[in-house]
Amino acid sequence: MNYKIDNLQYCNWSREIFEINREAGLNAVHVTVVYHEDYDEFLKRVSEWDELFNKNSDLIFLGKDFKDIEKAKSENKTAIFFGFQNCSPIEDDLKLVEKVHSLGCRFMQLTYNNQSLLATGCYENVDGGVTNFGKEVIKEMNRVGIVIDMSHSAEKSTLDAIELSEKPIAITHANPFFWHNAKRNKSEVLLKNLSDSGGMLGLSLYAHHLKDGSNCKIENFCEMVAKTAELIGVKNIGIGSDLCLNQPDNVVEWMRNGTWTKAKNYGEGSKDKPGFPKQPEWFVDARGFNFLEKGLKDIGFSNEEVNDILGNNWFNFYKGIN
Repeated sequence: MNYKIDNLQYCNWSREIFEINREAGLNAVHVTVVYHEDYDEFLKRVSEWDELFNKNSDLIFLGKDFKDIEKAKSENKTAIFFGFQNCSPIEDDLKLVEKVHSLGCRFMQLTYNNQSLLATGCYENVDGGVTNFGKEVIKEMNRVGIVIDMSHSAEKSTLDAIELSEKPIAITHANPFFWHNAKRNKSEVLLKNLSDSGGMLGLSLYAHHLKDGSNCKIENFCEMVAKTAELIGVKNIGIGSDLCLNQPDNVVEWMRNGTWTKAKNYGEGSKDKPGFPKQPEWFVDARGFNFLEKGLKDIGFSNEEVNDILGNNWFNFYKGIN
């Protein structure tokens, strides 16, 4: 049995996008429900998703574990798994880790771009590593079944998390630094530690993470996948597209600035190009999985390896979440 999984999307959700994900054959999608929201604001996001589930029950449902991916495939639907791109919903209360899990959270980043109560983000000048509170949260996340996601975290903090966690962690949406030297992309040392511990790397299709940005060619991307597979093994690679379909540009401004600054922070963008970047023409939405399938085969991956990269590896990773 083969599965297709996109392990990171943050779209302006609508029935149209759910239909696109079904047309792409996605059996599961890990969706961002939180950037800077606190616990009460997270509860509002849950209510909004409840309405989406009710209105689109023929297409989607809330996923809790790998069995829901199997169910989604059998019912021709997409299982939706909640994730946080920051730790803000747990505030400074360890008990909230179990509460957010009970409401569907299955992935949580210890940081976004900045320092958090748990660890250091990749845009900070000094990386102090995982904090004392962070160590306790990692233990609790391991206990209840929330994956530690270090996609936006700095190097030492990520290496700390790999060492501290009793379960494999994930980098759900990033690419290797050797291919494109974006702050968000990851070093070879980090990726080797990730794979050696059984962790997963979700390769990103977000233009700021791609060599040549929006003009990245699929052949170039697939060559990078092949080199990454040589480095860390094909079983540790999946897709975390970071698609942000139909989101207005004020959303990316909020993602970068939250409520922590009055100044303009352009993150991976610039003053001249502050908004969302254009997707490469071969991955404008999840139907780009079809182009990826062909591109990976053309570069020399076997059918089995392509199926692993496009979903089976994530499926096997989900088996170890709970």
